[in-house]
Amino acid sequence: MIQVEYDFLRKLLKDRSGLVLADDKQYLVESRLLPLARKVNLGGLSELVAELRRGNESLVYDVVEAMTTNETFFFRDKIPFEHFKDSVIPELIKARAARKTLRIWCAAASTGQEPYSLAMILKDMSAALSGWRVEIVATDLSQEVLEKCKAGIYSQFEVQRGLPIQKLVSYFKQIGEMWQINPDIRAMVQFKEFNLLNDFASLGKFDVIFCRNVLIYFDQPTKAEVLTRMLRVNEPDGCLFLGAAETVVGLTDAYRPCQQRRGVYLPKTGSPSIVPLMGAGSLRAALR
Repeated sequence: MIQVEYDFLRKLLKDRSGLVLADDKQYLVESRLLPLARKVNLGGLSELVAELRRGNESLVYDVVEAMTTNETFFFRDKIPFEHFKDSVIPELIKARAARKTLRIWCAAASTGQEPYSLAMILKDMSAALSGWRVEIVATDLSQEVLEKCKAGIYSQFEVQRGLPIQKLVSYFKQIGEMWQINPDIRAMVQFKEFNLLNDFASLGKFDVIFCRNVLIYFDQPTKAEVLTRMLRVNEPDGCLFLGAAETVVGLTDAYRPCQQRRGVYLPKTGSPSIVPLMGAGSLRAALR
């Protein structure tokens, strides 16, 4: 693949998905797109690029899917899910006691391990949430991975990565060499195809947003713009979870880090429901 073809693919991916590829990522493009070229009976990446230049939208879709599918696993990084279980949901249960509704958005669901991890946590808390309407909306750019999400079927390798054995026993059924999440857990999650470059208004408002390990693939202006739009659909006393390698610092003042809750960010407006270990008064002082 020559440089002009690589530059064309970089621009296409940036425009369609927000994905930014560095100069030294040509090997990644080749490893992911050569199998696609063979699958559609093209001779190589040069022929693939030529077909894309002719405006083949179906192929554009396939290219974006191939390049934006990233790995994930159950309860990834563990600590954010502990924050969700031990502080975020208990505090929101208090704050939402009158209306008894919770809405959670997983903004980059990939193959579904993140939203299903949240669903299992909420299922464990079903006594405290009795009579509540709880929605988990999981979105991803890739229709292919969303189909896997809906099926909820995972390999032995996938369920061994991060999933506690008690959760496997309680919430999965073995089917041959695979494991399928129980229907009641699958029913807790709504899966939707969605591009984070699009307007978020159609999704409604959310108490909690998980947008972990996706902003790292965007350039700085796109990160800032996505965070600003997320603020508009995040309840003022809700929160945002980002990945371990991600931050809002230097990008936007729309969110502030939650003290002693690494990876949790609070909207700058409104009084936080999600209080850190130091207490609400100290948090408000820290955010002034």
